[in-house]
Amino acid sequence: MGAAIAEYHHTGSADTLRVFSSQFDEDEIPVGQLFRTIDRMPLIEQRALAMARGKILDVGAGSGCHALALQSMGKEVTAIDISELSVEVMRERGVEDARAVDLYDEHFVERYDTILLLMNGSGIIGNLEGMERFFFRMKQLLKPGGCIYMDSSDLKYLFEEEDGSYLIDVAGEYYGLVDFRMQYRQVKGDVFDWLYIDFDTLAYYAEQFGFCAEVVCLGGHYDYLAALKMK
Repeated sequence: MGAAIAEYHHTGSADTLRVFSSQFDEDEIPVGQLFRTIDRMPLIEQRALAMARGKILDVGAGSGCHALALQSMGKEVTAIDISELSVEVMRERGVEDARAVDLYDEHFVERYDTILLLMNGSGIIGNLEGMERFFFRMKQLLKPGGCIYMDSSDLKYLFEEEDGSYLIDVAGEYYGLVDFRMQYRQVKGDVFDWLYIDFDTLAYYAEQFGFCAEVVCLGGHYDYLAALKMK
């Protein structure tokens, strides 16, 4: 993704960013979408940006579109991404505090009033087994009274029958766990797990690890924005 973001930034166009998964047919991400302005963002992203307060952490910031929108509102934001290329682009675009940092890097010890995980931000958790690690890390990074705004999608619509019921194997692997691999031109990324999680399951795990969860707003297609706060 970093290679695609860098090419689009420097040339104004990009080739296809291909997405592979063992569960789905090959897909692609329109790279220009990663550079959208706030007026082109979905409602749930606009709401998250409007509600973000204090010292803000934008996780998986990509091209910096959310960070730039926050700066335009006069808000203080740190944008992090694991891609060095993405961070270079963010800095060139004017993101004032862009860092090549892994969310789970133990040397990253600052604390924030708001943590944003947008564009199906729950994916960074990886799988349900990663919930404990994720919420422990959030406790380390959140200031007292702080809030996480995270969006996700409930993939149950993929299992809907003609009569409106859902055929899901409850004894099998959680239906929102997807594996992905991205390719841009000849650059191939590693396979990674990405978690799409329904709100009830998210709220259950939040409760287990000392957080309360609420739905802030619903999107147009089984997606939602959640607010997570420490008890």
